[in-house]
Amino acid sequence: MDTDIAFAYTKGMPDDAVRDRLTASESGVLALADGDDAYAFPVFHHYEGGSLYFRLGETSESEKSAYLDATETATYVVTETAATPDAESWTGWSIVARGPITAVPDGDPAYEAVEINERYAPIRVFDEPTDEMDVTLYELAIEELTGRQN
Repeated sequence: MDTDIAFAYTKGMPDDAVRDRLTASESGVLALADGDDAYAFPVFHHYEGGSLYFRLGETSESEKSAYLDATETATYVVTETAATPDAESWTGWSIVARGPITAVPDGDPAYEAVEINERYAPIRVFDEPTDEMDVTLYELAIEELTGRQN
């Protein structure tokens, strides 16, 4: 083994710190799967009541929609790192949330609770006509939640 490799030991974050970081942070990476094929993308989130909420724009031909339909357990990752005065050191944390992801039905109280336009940045559109886009609120019901920090 190469002795020049630098290692940084991490430790678990207390539950209250994990919840505080999920509440304070705005974005992460949502990972979906269809069998052996994975699909991940950056997205804004809102954390409330033990669930993560995502406002997603989809079209009928959307690859994202196909993966959302196929995914049994989604994974969401939020991370942050910062430089330190020691060039070989760093400080940071990461949170991994896993659970089923489902569309929140229209009229569900979650739509009001998360105050959609105030909780999320505008939906990023990549060449899709907005009049052909459906905007859907999804809930990831957290079944596993892990936070690490150093």
